[in-house]
Amino acid sequence: MRVLVKLGGTLLESDAVKASLAGQVVRAAAETGVELVVVHGGGKRMTRFLAERGIESRFVNGLRVTDEVALDAVVKVFAGSVNHELVAALQASGAQAVGLSGIDAGLTEAEPLSPELGAVGRVVRSRPELLHLLTANRYIPVVACVSGDSKGNIYNVNADQMAAACAAAFGADRLLFLTDVEGVLDAERRLQPLLTVAACETLIRDGIAAGGMQAKLESAISALLQGVGEVRIAAGASPDVVRRLLDGDREVGTRLVREAL
Repeated sequence: MRVLVKLGGTLLESDAVKASLAGQVVRAAAETGVELVVVHGGGKRMTRFLAERGIESRFVNGLRVTDEVALDAVVKVFAGSVNHELVAALQASGAQAVGLSGIDAGLTEAEPLSPELGAVGRVVRSRPELLHLLTANRYIPVVACVSGDSKGNIYNVNADQMAAACAAAFGADRLLFLTDVEGVLDAERRLQPLLTVAACETLIRDGIAAGGMQAKLESAISALLQGVGEVRIAAGASPDVVRRLLDGDREVGTRLVREAL
């Protein structure tokens, strides 16, 4: 089985939570034999990095406006400190982890999303060969949400979109979004244990799923429509969450599928 785990940047702000999740990922890979890839965000660290240098972060529709200065910070923070600290945590838990970005070996290719966003890109192509090579040899690839193109440009890519693109290209059976919320909620703030693509689209259209959750659902829909078998959205701080999700525990988080059986 192939699994992609996306770790939200908020979770990585806590050393204790980061260490716990790293240990869970390593144990899951060792005990179940799954081929496992990790994609991560780091938006809060990025905002703090810029603020410490007197630079205000600007957002349009939830996406960070990325000028030349911000892009330099994106590479330093996402593909640098956040990525390497997560790799180190995985290594400390016994993994053979490899830090990557979407630029490496052309893992992902992006194009500009909108002129007003600057160097924000959307992934248009993915090459999973490097992921297959590493996971087949029991390495855990750790992918930062930075991409490139054939002309040498670098792009800041939404981490949920990066996870969906990599999961689809990798042929993942499951995509796990571990975040700081318990799952997808309805209009009455009740956790939804199961959602289809159509139900996700309704939540977005009705404005119930907005902001970060809208981005996750849109990415989940993209992954499901490209062949990923199942997507789960769950709180990364839940006890033993990785193993519970891999075991199919339906008491944790929200399970998303293409169509109801």
